[in-house]
Amino acid sequence: MKIKDGYLLRTVAGSNIVVPIGEGAIDFSGVITLNEVGAFLWRVLEDGADKAALLKKLTDEYEVDDATASADIDAFIARLQEASLLDD
Repeated sequence: MKIKDGYLLRTVAGSNIVVPIGEGAIDFSGVITLNEVGAFLWRVLEDGADKAALLKKLTDEYEVDDATASADIDAFIARLQEASLLDD
């Protein structure tokens, strides 16, 4: 999985905001604000990663058990897919 081209993560006034650029600006209307963990996962997905890699990086970075991290990753990926922000 990888974040589609045309979307950048920027920090504005302490908030993590997804900004559409180029073709992404045409296809996307709205604003996505990510919390710290969402921004962390977004940055991993910018380079491409499967769920196992996301799980390892998340549990290495944060004090969270595998089951909780896995559920959070599933929810995050589902939201990105609903917004058509992922390339598989």
